[in-house]
Amino acid sequence: MSDGAPWGWPTLFLLGAYHGINPGMGWLFAVALGMQEKRAQAVARSLAPIALGHAIAIGAVILLAGLVRIVLPLRYIKFAVAGALLGLGLLRLVRSRHFRWGGMQVGFRDLTIWSFLMASAHGAGLMVLPVVLRLNPEPVAAAHHQHVNSSQGLLTGIGATLVHTLGYLTLTTAVAFAVYQWLGLALLRKAWLNLDLVWAVALIATSCFALTI
Repeated sequence: MSDGAPWGWPTLFLLGAYHGINPGMGWLFAVALGMQEKRAQAVARSLAPIALGHAIAIGAVILLAGLVRIVLPLRYIKFAVAGALLGLGLLRLVRSRHFRWGGMQVGFRDLTIWSFLMASAHGAGLMVLPVVLRLNPEPVAAAHHQHVNSSQGLLTGIGATLVHTLGYLTLTTAVAFAVYQWLGLALLRKAWLNLDLVWAVALIATSCFALTI
């Protein structure tokens, strides 16, 4: 993995924690399942597939960017990422939409798919991408360097996904159990609106950061 931006690893963890705070990306569903079954075990059982779905969404974006980067210079990728982040941020400022699952009787696969869709809809992978691109050095054009670049990029992508998911799972778990055990659902409506606004602003801010890598 590249040491070009050592600040990138704690940043990925903190971005994961930030994603974990958002009720639209996991803990709200976990709390709802726990309250439906009236036991904390239901909250704990839902966290693994929710984290897996989030990790798949992040990893898919990182993998796609890595493949595109083989044939396109970094400057083109960063403009595309910045534009996508800006568009998502402005869209969320105008209106907010969230995927809704059809019923509460869901299994491991259903929760994984739901989490993947939610993370993708929120642009979580795009928000992580500027940091991941900064961790990787510019690919070297010479043929004998291609294998090294590919291997290093793959290791960096896997590491970035794991570090980010660890931050996400840590905060999602803490918030889910805190809400389930002590806070209940009374504050969710106000918290949801505030976090939607924060999320939109964060997407726009990240689009500006993407232009600086």
